[in-house]
Amino acid sequence: MRCTVFGTGYLGATHAACMAELGHDVVGVDVDPGKVAKLADGVVPFYEPGLEEVLQRNLAAGRLRFTTDYSDAAAHADVHFLGVGTPQKKGEYGADLKYVHAVVDTLAPMLERPAMIVGKSTVPVGTAAALGIRAREQANVEVEVAWNPEFLREGFAVQDTLRPDRLVLGLDHVRERSAWVEQHIREIYADLIAAEIPFLLTDLATAELVKVSANAFLATKISFINAVSEVCEATGADVTMLADALGYDARIGRRFLNAGLGFGGGCLPKDIRAFMARSGELGADHAVAFLREVDNINMRRRTKVVDMAARACGGSLLGANVAVLGAAFKPESDDVRDSPALNVAGMIQLHGAVVTVYDPKAVENSRRVFPTLNYATSVSEACDRADVVLVLTEWNEFTALTPADLDPVVRSRSIIDGRNCLDSTSWRQAGWVYAGLGTP
Repeated sequence: MRCTVFGTGYLGATHAACMAELGHDVVGVDVDPGKVAKLADGVVPFYEPGLEEVLQRNLAAGRLRFTTDYSDAAAHADVHFLGVGTPQKKGEYGADLKYVHAVVDTLAPMLERPAMIVGKSTVPVGTAAALGIRAREQANVEVEVAWNPEFLREGFAVQDTLRPDRLVLGLDHVRERSAWVEQHIREIYADLIAAEIPFLLTDLATAELVKVSANAFLATKISFINAVSEVCEATGADVTMLADALGYDARIGRRFLNAGLGFGGGCLPKDIRAFMARSGELGADHAVAFLREVDNINMRRRTKVVDMAARACGGSLLGANVAVLGAAFKPESDDVRDSPALNVAGMIQLHGAVVTVYDPKAVENSRRVFPTLNYATSVSEACDRADVVLVLTEWNEFTALTPADLDPVVRSRSIIDGRNCLDSTSWRQAGWVYAGLGTP
């Protein structure tokens, strides 16, 4: 089937390449000519394992191309996926929908035959219905709006697109052509449905709420175990063993119960804040008031690690030499949006320390956000004459470190494990001062 994908950032580029991988004829559209040129040359402008191979394979097969020309995209297909960003508004909690509106306002007047706009972006509930009205006011043909939220995990985006946990499609059931939309989406995902991936048909509002509710739940689970870790620190209990014990309960499960520096990235923080903002607009802010504390707990972990670093340096960071291992918000990603690791590095520098950061993939992105930090090209370079080493992103390269790897280069044998990903016993037995979060 022929389809377009508007927006070629993390979500859009992944969706476009994977739809082509499923055999569809896909055009990716973006207003950034530089991004379009890179993708057309088979270069992914961000790090995502496996995506570049999928991109190059489908470019070579002729199933995928990229353009800045909206009229070309409008003529290409009847199914238009919307994958642009919905960042947090400056100075507010709410989501900024200007990119979503820009696509609809530009595309709708160009449509020459009945078409559907299928949202992938994470948006506040009520957005899809409003977009349907907005599109039909500007189009000269019938336009339907549906919502098909994404559930991608950075580092696993290709897998999560080609073999997702579930497919959700929200339709405006009042519209006569909703069955037409469903038919087309079922055809696009025919291989996935044949593989018995659950396909859930909902109304528009439910589809919009599925994604933000999922993110809110995951954020709550992470902040819950981090809140418990604060109690563990006050009592001498071990939060890792506690989480293992909780994880055996099938009602709870072990995933997302890893205490540490907390969550970041381009989804969870801004999505829970947008959820709170939208709930307030709907008069239901009391229902999600707990998310404010979820957010507070998460941010508190960052200042906790800064305090731990100061204690490791004798009570003051002024003049200390601090090595930070990790800048991306999670491993297998170069994404530094709202990264706890990079945030901590910046705060430590503001306290007067000399901070050197190393990350296998995120150095260039980090340099654009925090150009005043020092950046290294290896672990040993970052840790050279360090007074304390902070492990803040759990890359395999860091979890595999041993005391012998760092002994020759550091000034003081002190390490803070911000992700509880190291073997504390082996580091302590080797004479290091080891500190984790929520562990004795």
